[in-house]
Amino acid sequence: MAMTPSTMLPLGTKAPEFNLLDTLSGKNFSLSELKSDKATVIMFICNHCPFVKYVNEQLVQLANDYIPQGVSFIAISSNDVDNHPDDSPENMKIAGLRLGYPFPYLYDETQEVAKAYDAACTPDFYIFDGSSKLAYRGQLDDARPSLDIPVTGKDIRTALDNLVKWKPVDENQKPSIGCNIKWKA
Repeated sequence: MAMTPSTMLPLGTKAPEFNLLDTLSGKNFSLSELKSDKATVIMFICNHCPFVKYVNEQLVQLANDYIPQGVSFIAISSNDVDNHPDDSPENMKIAGLRLGYPFPYLYDETQEVAKAYDAACTPDFYIFDGSSKLAYRGQLDDARPSLDIPVTGKDIRTALDNLVKWKPVDENQKPSIGCNIKWKA
């Protein structure tokens, strides 16, 4: 498995707008419809990546812990499904329902959204504040499939704890590491 780091979009960047199909509900949603006035977590994930599989349970737990505090969660898959059929919208729906995703799982067929966010890997995490400005980008925590470290979501939890209390987020952030996004030829 190739280890690709996030590109670390500059803090303060305004969240790029999008309108994508939610594979779980079959409806299209825009960022404006899904974002929160407190904090919005955007996660680039997919079905087949071992790094995402390793943290899926924690993604669900994070969302269940912070949605009641006014935080929005949005998952997006941008992989080329011609070469990676496990990541097709049909399989996204199956996986999202099986895992109990409490957030929309959007399909970025054109890969334009991943490019707008400068996403590089799965999982790749972005947290935008209530003004839709980037407050955090980087890793979930220090856990990796090859390490014997529990998955806690510590780094994202720390950022979200600050944002829900209207406090600044520490700018010292580590990139996420995961499989590269599978770009179309």
